[in-house]
Amino acid sequence: MKRVADLEKRLDEKERAAKRQAAPFAKGEPTPTPKKPGRKAGKKHGQHSHRPPPPPETIDETLEAPLPDACPHCGGDIVEDADVDEQFQIDIPTKPIHRKFRIHKGCCKNCRRRVRGRHPLQTSDAVGAAESQVGPNAQASIVYLNKRSGMSYGKIVDHLKEANGIDIRPSTATRIVLRTADKLQPVYQEIQESIKQSEYITPDETGWRKGGRLVWLHAWVGDQATCYVIDPRRSADALEKVIGLDYSGTLIRDGASSYDRFEEAIHQLCVGHPLRRAHNLEESHVGRAKVFPRQVIDLVQEALQVRDAYRAGQRSQDDLYAAYEEYVDRMLDLTARPRGNEVNDIFAGHLNKYAHAWFSFLLQPALAATNHQAEQALRTPIVNRKVFGGNRTDAGCEAQVITSSTIQTCKQQKRSAFGFLRDTVCGLAQSIFQALTRTSPSTTTAGSQLSPLGKIP
Repeated sequence: MKRVADLEKRLDEKERAAKRQAAPFAKGEPTPTPKKPGRKAGKKHGQHSHRPPPPPETIDETLEAPLPDACPHCGGDIVEDADVDEQFQIDIPTKPIHRKFRIHKGCCKNCRRRVRGRHPLQTSDAVGAAESQVGPNAQASIVYLNKRSGMSYGKIVDHLKEANGIDIRPSTATRIVLRTADKLQPVYQEIQESIKQSEYITPDETGWRKGGRLVWLHAWVGDQATCYVIDPRRSADALEKVIGLDYSGTLIRDGASSYDRFEEAIHQLCVGHPLRRAHNLEESHVGRAKVFPRQVIDLVQEALQVRDAYRAGQRSQDDLYAAYEEYVDRMLDLTARPRGNEVNDIFAGHLNKYAHAWFSFLLQPALAATNHQAEQALRTPIVNRKVFGGNRTDAGCEAQVITSSTIQTCKQQKRSAFGFLRDTVCGLAQSIFQALTRTSPSTTTAGSQLSPLGKIP
């Protein structure tokens, strides 16, 4: 029996380790009966979307498509119809725009200081040997393609040359990203301050490389911003430096024990992790060992159904308060006694330790019950990691987190990240939180009245 328990424990550890880092390709065989691609038939087909014609004032050119001199089928004469069909097209220019700025200079009559003119499209005041520069749209494209689209500098340079006729070198693209990150420093400070003041934070991390050495890329998703940080440690030390140990909002997190240090916060542990683990254990175990993971699945899913019923207007807030107490007690009762199966016993100990934090979503039903937001925020950097492996220098790491935080925050706020980058390289960018109203789904009656119950005991 001891040998069987040891083998089950080792199997569980290997299965969990295989899921910790995203793999570049699927490891198993293809699904034998995959779903048919394309739209569904019948009522599930859905509506087709059509590109509307542009307003007349936006038409830049009108081109004629004349009839041929003779019928292409038989060579006969063609009688032209009275009406003409119209077709519209939107395209991108392939010829680069070459600009020349005539910078006027003068001297102040009062202080006698020299004054120079500045056009909004200028990206720098440099002249002389550095008078020939790359424009703001091209610079914003380089940053966006590298940090958002996951393209290497070599591929970006090739794309600009082939598609737009702009000939630069990878080193130029690298310097553009570094300079843009330097200009975005105040924005990054705003983002970190927003995270500190956020009503909820969803953290997660993934492996990264700095000069070939293992470091960790942390992602923190708040109610208005997303912040990335590269740190040599996987623990919550990096988050502590930003928000402090006295953070009193809500942490929607995984089961890493390093987050336990935030004792003033409300903790919502991701229920997706134990559900996946329970399903895997139920599949791999035999006999009575299957019972416990199935009980965990049923318990968590019942709690989620209560939350969904409240959202549908079928339950009251009082029902949620009572449900929270009920499911915490049931989790404690389910996981209190030792288990004969060692893997189940380890799982039960983890569930028991955080019994009060699994069901905090019943106290704040507007919040997510999983940390999927942070996991999704890490998808784009993970693609970048697979393309170029990380960063080689400290400056590259700093540029990575600053530009990625800015782009992801713009996406989160439903604003143009490309436009914000373009304004930044021209020195025109303002606060990234301009004209935004702070709202949070966690400012509910349930959160204000019962928040102490959600803290880790």
